Amino acid sequence: MLKGIFEVLENSALDGRVRYFPAPREDTALGVASGLTVAGRGSVVLMQNSGLGYGLNVLTSFNLIYGVHLPLVVSWRGFDENDAVEHEVIGRELVTLLNVLGLPWTILDCSEVQLSVDRWLGHLDEHTSVLIVRDEV
Repeated sequence: MLKGIFEVLENSALDGRVRYFPAPREDTALGVASGLTVAGRGSVVLMQNSGLGYGLNVLTSFNLIYGVHLPLVVSWRGFDENDAVEHEVIGRELVTLLNVLGLPWTILDCSEVQLSVDRWLGHLDEHTSVLIVRDEV
């Protein structure tokens, strides 16, 4: 679901306006983005929902405790129970998990992209905020 975004970033189609740092794991991506944020640089983390589990320790032991707010873009595989079996549990429980962590989330509405993005980014002063990207239903 995030393939197109990654292709743009990997092909440097943004003329140097954005630097892309591929990470081997989601916890590493959160750590790098957190460091950039603390240093005053903007950052966004992109990940599959299945990788959110890898990032929970960073989110709960650093970001949430120290108020380092990040914008996260998370795919929502398995939300409709029509995906690979390994996405069923996190797909079914993604929103519940985000609510337990107190992370505000917005589902990207492709018919109102700007409104979705504004809503997502509107939470960043107070929280790490999650933009959920899923296949249109």
